[in-house]
Amino acid sequence: MSLAVSGLGKALGGRALFADLSLEMAAGEFVAVMGESGTGKSTLLNLIAGLEMPDAGRVSLGEQSLAGLDDAALTRWRRQALGFVFQAFHILPHLDVRDNVALPLRLNGRTNAEARAAAQAMLDQVGLGARGASAPGELSGGELQRVAIARALVHRPALVLADEPTGNLDPDNAARVLALLAEQVRVHGAMCLMVTHSAQAAAIADRVLLLAGGRLQRA
Repeated sequence: MSLAVSGLGKALGGRALFADLSLEMAAGEFVAVMGESGTGKSTLLNLIAGLEMPDAGRVSLGEQSLAGLDDAALTRWRRQALGFVFQAFHILPHLDVRDNVALPLRLNGRTNAEARAAAQAMLDQVGLGARGASAPGELSGGELQRVAIARALVHRPALVLADEPTGNLDPDNAARVLALLAEQVRVHGAMCLMVTHSAQAAAIADRVLLLAGGRLQRA
């Protein structure tokens, strides 16, 4: 499955943020997008995820174009096709680690037993197999981000969107988390689009693009 973004246009507050922006990604590819603050890196992820609508252009994942999908259809599509990794982790404090990872599977209709078994297997893959019953508050920042990676990939999405995934980590933990993210994305055959300020983070990608002047170009 591939990602195709073509002719994307978006204005915010009367200012043109994107002008004819295009991006193509192939299955298994890891792409990093860098750029100054205010250039629209997070907005780009929101547009690709269907959380915001473009003023012009088209976003397609495989054969599915986002154009014309209503809110309910977009929600179903996001649950099935996308995984998300955020700077702030967004791990739910009232659920244990295993149930946090199982959540996307439950939202996609899997039984509780199926979801928990798959979540445990995913935790094993990210080196947290023994922490499934732990409360999130018992984990370090690096461990929480590994939980977030497990949750993003447990339902086998076609595309993972990562927004500054190491922004809250020290350099050593950041390097470990990035290596794990890249490894797991490739193991599961997903694409990953990561936006970051960090040259260290971007260096792990297959391709690095710069967002400037409303367009993407080779960094």
